[in-house]
Amino acid sequence: MADLARRLDTPLLYLQLGEVPVVVASSPEAAREITKTHDLSFANRPWSPSVRVLVAGGDAQGIMFARYGALWRQVRKICVLELLSARRVRLCRHVREEEARRLVAAIAAEAAQGKATVDVGERISAAMTDLVVRLVIGDRFDRPEEFLQVFKEGKKLATGKVSLGDLFPSSWIARLLSGNMRRAEANHRKMFELMDRAIKQHQERRGNVEEEEDMVDVLLRLQNQDDDLDEPLTMGTIKSFLRDLFNGGSETAVIEWVMAQLMRNPRVMQKAQAELRESLQGRQKVTEDDLNNLRYLKLVIKETLRLNNAVPLLLPRECRETCKIMGYDVPKGTTVFINAWAIGRDPKYWVDAEEFIPERFESSAVDFNGTDFEFIPFGAGRRMCPGMALGLASHELMLATLLYHFDWELPAGISPSEMDMTEEMGVTMTSRMKNGLHLRPIVRVPLKTAT
Repeated sequence: MADLARRLDTPLLYLQLGEVPVVVASSPEAAREITKTHDLSFANRPWSPSVRVLVAGGDAQGIMFARYGALWRQVRKICVLELLSARRVRLCRHVREEEARRLVAAIAAEAAQGKATVDVGERISAAMTDLVVRLVIGDRFDRPEEFLQVFKEGKKLATGKVSLGDLFPSSWIARLLSGNMRRAEANHRKMFELMDRAIKQHQERRGNVEEEEDMVDVLLRLQNQDDDLDEPLTMGTIKSFLRDLFNGGSETAVIEWVMAQLMRNPRVMQKAQAELRESLQGRQKVTEDDLNNLRYLKLVIKETLRLNNAVPLLLPRECRETCKIMGYDVPKGTTVFINAWAIGRDPKYWVDAEEFIPERFESSAVDFNGTDFEFIPFGAGRRMCPGMALGLASHELMLATLLYHFDWELPAGISPSEMDMTEEMGVTMTSRMKNGLHLRPIVRVPLKTAT
């Protein structure tokens, strides 16, 4: 789509995907009009048949897919002030540090067993999933393994191909032929049953001041403060909150892409590791305090987000009312995507746009906070990702830990220029490496305090 937009020299593309009218914006100017000038007109999320499964027909709207209105404003406020606030990010740093150390221990154990390579993406995904489960439902749930299994099955379904039923939402035959959708419905029911159990256990243990407050506790506390809420916090909303926190918080594609870009660019890898090891001076573990000194690693992450954003088209928006974008009429009900992948590679705004050069951000004021529309990996406007701070904190720590404790080699016979960087996108619109990232870890700094 990026190539087509450039050939036609147009900021907007109109596509008819089955029964679904779609507009794709591929320029910073178009992105600005959608997320700032006309932000309110594009504040909805489209509800495809797959999304309707997730929101239980509207009874379980979370932060990701809630329709714009009083409920969405309330759940957004809860995210910003409670669940994903700067204070809560600081409070849960010890959990992130523990899971980062466990990741190192797991990879070191595989290396000690003589395995030729490690599936880096699989290892990171397992670590991040464990982290999110601890942050959201804590260590008190009595069926964590079953929960993890159901959650992982759901992630696999979400990374599959686009459903035929989503392209032809009015056709019951298309929905009938969409086997993935039926499996998603079954997985959704099982996930909500386990959430019911977790919530019940939290309710029974409430009032124990010695236990740390996890995200389920926060939501139950707010539910009991009903007089302070504009909209009632139903159990359906609480469970959808939890589902969205699991799905968003466990996304690891960015970490995998950073590792892939570092392997493809040995100069950058050497510079990033040198910064780390010089800063830590042989200490046994990386802590979040160390991240403040890792300026180059932050540039590496920004450059990866520019080239390999985990959600290349961002989450879709729906036009709530007919309006004009860049002089074109966009009808009410149109699904709108912003091609952040194309914008991040546009040579009009980026010198050597296809090259991986973290140093381009050294003297640049461009940031991903949603105000520089040539660089919006987390979106912009009302529907910008509310979990950016927590996600960045987790990603930076995991990456710093991997680069500090290990040196990394490609499989025998593969050079950096021969790496397979093919992307694959699933129904959740997330992009990951199609064939995974398999590397050989060499322990450089042993972790004696791993848990």
